[in-house]
Amino acid sequence: MSSKSPFQESHHMKHPSYSIGEYGAIGDGSTVNTAAIQQAIDACHAAGGGAVYIPSGTYCTGTIELKSRVELVLAPGAVLLGSPRIADYRCDCGENRYRGEPEMDRCLIFARGAQDIGIRGQGIINGNGALTVFPNADDPGRNRPMLMRLIDCRGIRVREVTFHDPAGWTSAWISCHDIVVDGITIHSRVNDNGDGLDFDGCTRVRVSNSDFDTSDDCICLQTSHLDTPCRDVVISNCTFCSKWAGIRIGLLSRANLESVTVSNCTFRDISDAGLKIQMCEGATLQNMVFGNLVMQRVPRPIFVTLAGQRCCVDAPPGIPAPGQLRRLHFHDILIDNSELDLDSHLVISGVPGHVVEDISLSNISLLSRGGAGADLADPGGVVELDPDGLAGHWPEYYCFKRILPAAGLYARHVRGLRLQNLDLRTVEADARLAVVTDSVSDLKDERS
Repeated sequence: MSSKSPFQESHHMKHPSYSIGEYGAIGDGSTVNTAAIQQAIDACHAAGGGAVYIPSGTYCTGTIELKSRVELVLAPGAVLLGSPRIADYRCDCGENRYRGEPEMDRCLIFARGAQDIGIRGQGIINGNGALTVFPNADDPGRNRPMLMRLIDCRGIRVREVTFHDPAGWTSAWISCHDIVVDGITIHSRVNDNGDGLDFDGCTRVRVSNSDFDTSDDCICLQTSHLDTPCRDVVISNCTFCSKWAGIRIGLLSRANLESVTVSNCTFRDISDAGLKIQMCEGATLQNMVFGNLVMQRVPRPIFVTLAGQRCCVDAPPGIPAPGQLRRLHFHDILIDNSELDLDSHLVISGVPGHVVEDISLSNISLLSRGGAGADLADPGGVVELDPDGLAGHWPEYYCFKRILPAAGLYARHVRGLRLQNLDLRTVEADARLAVVTDSVSDLKDERS
């Protein structure tokens, strides 16, 4: 008897036995094949697992549900295309975990409680999510389905496949464990909120060798359930381009986020922040290392904030007390922001009475354009990121209400800040100091 798993066997099948064509799927780009594809998945699952093969062609579909021990295999030239009709998407596929965003509750690919599932191949999963198909208007019923939502799943492998044009996020992974994402491409620019990979309360996550070009955060780590932490995450050898953030950790932060490494990645043309790390909902964010990174045209290469904000869809009323944010190490980062405006800084900010702790920055080179006058060098007028100052907003850079008075690093409400071998330069003369600290204790400054 062979000891190979269904996944191993499927790699060697020339003609997988669960081709969707055998169940009546038609790859003409317009026939809705939801029933045929689901029949193939269900038959594969009932037989003990294996591969469901999507041949070359464009297969329109509504919501399909992955089952345990089933792997979707997309042939070269295969396109799984989201239906343009919202009625083709199920309403029982979980919910978006951010408050005020129910329009993204539906999704194209769904799984709940499944084990040993996967998606791979040279094909494309296209959400068909352009504004002309799913308008992003101020209408509570506008409904913009995500490409994929996985809930309480274990043993997930996603390799090589390309994700295009979601109407909402590309993917939400909620309370999932043992995840490998390798060699994928995500392009999500045709609609707003086009996040790439959002891991909520997930553990043992490995993302590598992948390319992201998104209209919102490329990768998010977050926790929306009090008893479900996010930890043991490795991100390596990826490229990030985004209209918002490259990697965002926190915001949804009701349980702990910890044990994260990010290495050997490049970030370019990011509109907001490269590494955006935020504790907002009262838990602990700790023990993370970020190194061997290259960034170009990334206005906030590092943006660390400790604040209070109610973000989760079912969080209790009121603003939670700030939690803890500590033990973050940033090293060997090369940044070229010489083409950007004056709001190019490294930013680390706690709030009065609640400090960010044990932060180290070493071997970091930041080249900014500079050119600020004496009026911007005045350290006064920087608004605090406490709940009163936020006025209902997420803790974003614009909440400071001004360009920060540092040409390189601005740090406030920090205990235990280590600076070693920092090269913070501007192309043009700049009246601001390279480093500005406010309410920082236990500072060890060895910049050169």
